[in-house]
Amino acid sequence: MISEVSNSNVLVVEDTESNVDILVNALDDEYEVSVALDGQSALDAVQSHRPDLILLDIMMPGMDGYEVCRRLKKDSSTSDIPVIFLTALTELESKTRGFELGAVDYITKPFEIVEVKARVKTHLTLKYAREFLANQNAILEQKVEERTRELALTRDVTIQSLASLAETRDNETGGHIRRTQNYVKILAETLRENEEYRPSLDAESIRLIHKSAPLHDIGKVGVPDKILLKPGKLTDEEFDEMKKHAVYGRDAILMAEESLGSNSFLRFAREIAYTHHEKWNGTGYPQGLKESAIPVSGRIMAIADVYDALISKRVYKPPFPHSKAVAIIEEGRGSQFDPAAVGVFLALQQRFREIALEFADHEEQRKALAE
Repeated sequence: MISEVSNSNVLVVEDTESNVDILVNALDDEYEVSVALDGQSALDAVQSHRPDLILLDIMMPGMDGYEVCRRLKKDSSTSDIPVIFLTALTELESKTRGFELGAVDYITKPFEIVEVKARVKTHLTLKYAREFLANQNAILEQKVEERTRELALTRDVTIQSLASLAETRDNETGGHIRRTQNYVKILAETLRENEEYRPSLDAESIRLIHKSAPLHDIGKVGVPDKILLKPGKLTDEEFDEMKKHAVYGRDAILMAEESLGSNSFLRFAREIAYTHHEKWNGTGYPQGLKESAIPVSGRIMAIADVYDALISKRVYKPPFPHSKAVAIIEEGRGSQFDPAAVGVFLALQQRFREIALEFADHEEQRKALAE
């Protein structure tokens, strides 16, 4: 910073030659000094060779120092150049006007050489200190942004890996992850237009619900293979065991929260894993929650998950046609599903079909979706 100060360019704007000589002689052994004899010449000089600091006389013929300062501060390319006024004026009003225009200091005439050198050095040092801090802040912000992107990427990859791990033990596929994630997003974005749901579905909440949706069945890793992969209908006892995957998922995410600390992402992931099998009329599991007691994220996930299960092939059924899946969801309005969310689903049903086709697992599913 010391070398920067000594290599600085100082522009002296003064119409009296004797004063110019004094200032140049005082400063040219330490700085590169340039001179302008009037206001317009000063503005032209600034544009052709930007100075690091300006010593600006106030009382000049034509354009005075106040006007020169006003124009410099109005222009974003020159507004940060420190301006020190040179003046014989001592009235408080004159000084106040200069500071209001953006000047950083005053030097009064007749000049004291020691004072001139001290004030110039002080304000150049402050200028470079501000620039250094601004640069350090910019570097810090860039590092924070890079670290944030790295953490977000790590989180997203971890989510996809865990979701894929869960689905390797199930009859579902990677397409199920991508489809349900996209269903959830469009449902949430549209449901947000409903005033009742707006507080729960701000932009950040929708982003986190979308990101955490793939973990809705992470608890299936705790279900025994003989139940999870059974080709036929489950017995009541087996189904009771299967239903525990919602609790297993909740508990796994709670463990992560205990290690990492609670945050919005983990909260949504836990809500979705634990409540996406709850039903609007209270007959769902694992808690038997009813209506608004079910988190909005769980209600949205319930529709996305059931629709995708209906249009997907299972060992116990072929993929249902899109029209049949829509009819089943509509039939569950007000009993299994949130009525408002079903209304949004019905309005978006063509979008659901398009997403399902884009990420279809096989030709049989594509044919069913065309029906």
